[in-house]
Amino acid sequence: MRIVVCGTPEFAVPTLKHLLAQSDFEIAGVITQPDRPRGRGLRVTASPVKETALAAGIPVHQPEKIRSPEWEELLRRLSPDCIVIIAYGQIIPARLLTIPKFGWINLHASLLPKYRGAAPIQWAIANGETQTGLTTMRIDAGMDTGDILLQRPVSIASDDTTPSLATRLAEAGAPIMAETLRSVGADTLLAKPQDHAQATYAPLLKKEDGKIDWMRPAHEIYNRMRAFTPWPGAFTTLRGNIYHLAAELVANQISTAPSLAPGTLRIVKDFLASPGTSGKLGALLVSCGGATELRVASVKREGGKSSDALEFAYGAQLTEGERFGEC
Repeated sequence: MRIVVCGTPEFAVPTLKHLLAQSDFEIAGVITQPDRPRGRGLRVTASPVKETALAAGIPVHQPEKIRSPEWEELLRRLSPDCIVIIAYGQIIPARLLTIPKFGWINLHASLLPKYRGAAPIQWAIANGETQTGLTTMRIDAGMDTGDILLQRPVSIASDDTTPSLATRLAEAGAPIMAETLRSVGADTLLAKPQDHAQATYAPLLKKEDGKIDWMRPAHEIYNRMRAFTPWPGAFTTLRGNIYHLAAELVANQISTAPSLAPGTLRIVKDFLASPGTSGKLGALLVSCGGATELRVASVKREGGKSSDALEFAYGAQLTEGERFGEC
């Protein structure tokens, strides 16, 4: 089967590598986003997919807009049997969908129709899901609305973050894509239409999503902290400054006094962290909604360095009743 692979981030790399290693697939080319400024230094950098393709000697194409006529002509010249698309980053116009014989096949990081959209991994964790999965589907003109080909469930661990779960999903997705392509080529897969009435959405993250709402129960805040790692992170305000936090759930959920408003900080000197956590004797706790608390593990002032929460508390000389979320 002659294939074009269309993708950009690290999530697409395991599938590209896996397909390159299979003798029954010919990778005719790779399409990825143009080199962009990345990182703190904003150095112009190639995408992970481009770096992988170049290392394997595969031709790389980087359209600024794939809908442009010249790129349509390129796809027709490449004459692929199938185009594999994974987290590419551009919408594919309908007129391009009929170019490959077997269509465009997408690997999506959820069990569709749940979590359609740009951030399925993040929102599954943020919403406290214990299971997600992978779907291969034939894309159509909608947003993740195409017919389902194969699906595989994947568990979400209680301490998973977006990077850890994304790594597992990416590795698991590679053989699933290969299986899908072989089955499509042999005409042994029955495509299944999605139940659009059951669809949920996972929109692109915004900076504001990382702002902590201390009215939420501790477990919800903790889930969002895991989900929004590394970006936009979990942040709050104190004394007019913005602080990024890492935290742990308090074992057995210590009830807070009714007078402690959400966001209130307190130092508990005889606190012993639950087994398996990184805590030591003593803790900085913050009140959350529903009479719950989080143990703050580290605090990082925006633009500064991260410090242990207790060291921050003593260094800042926190006073009784001070609250995160107040200017």
